[in-house]
Amino acid sequence: MFHLGHVFLQLAYLNHGDCDLHFEVSDSASKTAARAIMETPVDPEYCGARQNINNQLAAHGIQLSNKFASGELPQAIPADVVGLAFLDFEHNRGSASVRTLWELHPAIVTLTQ
Repeated sequence: MFHLGHVFLQLAYLNHGDCDLHFEVSDSASKTAARAIMETPVDPEYCGARQNINNQLAAHGIQLSNKFASGELPQAIPADVVGLAFLDFEHNRGSASVRTLWELHPAIVTLTQ
């Protein structure tokens, strides 16, 4: 289990292929910072976590879309993430800013601001 206590949420969207919530986070608020992917699955045990992040994003005026391009946040939002490490394979799975095949999946993302 990994805990990323101070990251910045840069991108968030609902993946239409697997219905997971996909997030890109970085270690700084810079929009050019290297990112990693976090995923919250559609499985019932993550329903509360999905509802929580949806409500938190809505409070910032952000509605999750199933369109990748519309998921980029206008500015980064501080967040906290807890999840399991997962080594994915090389495929089109995120923005050009994603710099690692490692993800946290499943992950619970909570905004801290």
